Amino acid sequence: MLLEAEFLALTLVLVYVGAVMVLFLFVVMMLDINLSSLQEGFTRYLPLGIIVAALITIEMLAVLDASHFGLDIVSAPAPQPEGYSNTKAIGLLLYTTYVYPFEIASVILTVAIIAAITLTLRDTKSRKAQVVSEQVKVRAEDRVRVVKMKTSKPDNDQEAGS
Repeated sequence: MLLEAEFLALTLVLVYVGAVMVLFLFVVMMLDINLSSLQEGFTRYLPLGIIVAALITIEMLAVLDASHFGLDIVSAPAPQPEGYSNTKAIGLLLYTTYVYPFEIASVILTVAIIAAITLTLRDTKSRKAQVVSEQVKVRAEDRVRVVKMKTSKPDNDQEAGS
């Protein structure tokens, strides 16, 4: 954002958020978590957790304070000519010079998602699966039973009595 590459900054945020979500999905699906054992030791580690949370908060506040990094010395980037689009420049680079690394990265991420889902599928009795070959073999005679019954008419005496 400071270098006037707004599109690149927002794209990086979205890509990294997506990557973290895929990683989180992979970890959650791979782990078989027993919550009761996790809850047993919660109070034992609570003081350590509070100390770590306080340290992380202090570090985040230090990062947000720009005076530690000398950003006041950095000057603004050179102005671009009229009609310049950083989105167009990134697109040209991405789809010409870096097209193969871009495609390889997309294939790797797709394989990772499919692998995470495949590895977490366990054969359990509660999961219902569709067996297409069995559905195709079904005949109407096997599924439908036609029963012939005589129609009955109530007697006139029963109707008059009620």
